[in-house]
Amino acid sequence: MHIDVTDEAFNALISRAMDELPQEYIKGLENVVITYADEPDEHQRKNAHLDEGGGFLLGLYEGVPLTKRGSGAFSLPDKITLFKHAILAVSPTPEAFYEQIKRTLWHEIAHYYGLEHEDMDRLQNK
Repeated sequence: MHIDVTDEAFNALISRAMDELPQEYIKGLENVVITYADEPDEHQRKNAHLDEGGGFLLGLYEGVPLTKRGSGAFSLPDKITLFKHAILAVSPTPEAFYEQIKRTLWHEIAHYYGLEHEDMDRLQNK
C-alpha cells in the first residue's frame, strides 16, 4: 500500500503527536527546533554513519543532551528532524504511519533529555 502525504499533512501529524506525548517532556523542551525533511542531508547522513552502509534514518536529534551540558553555556538551538520518506517506507497503513511519527518524535525528544532506550518506552506508556 502506498501512502501519499503532503508536507502540510506531515507537519499536522507531528503537531498531533506532540499533543499526545507526555506533556511534561514537551513543555520542558527549551531552545529546540522540531522540523522535517524528505531525506537526511549529506551532513546528517555522515553524522549518523549512514555512509558506512547502515540502513536509513527515521529521525535525528542534533544537539547536546541536557545531561551533558555545562551550566551557563550558550548553545545554538538543538534540532530534531523527522524524515518523511523513511517513515513512509516502514509504514504499511496511515495508522502505522502516524504511530511511527509519534514513536520517532518521542525517541528523539528522549535523546534531548539524555534518556536511555528502556526509559523511553516506560515513560511513553505511562
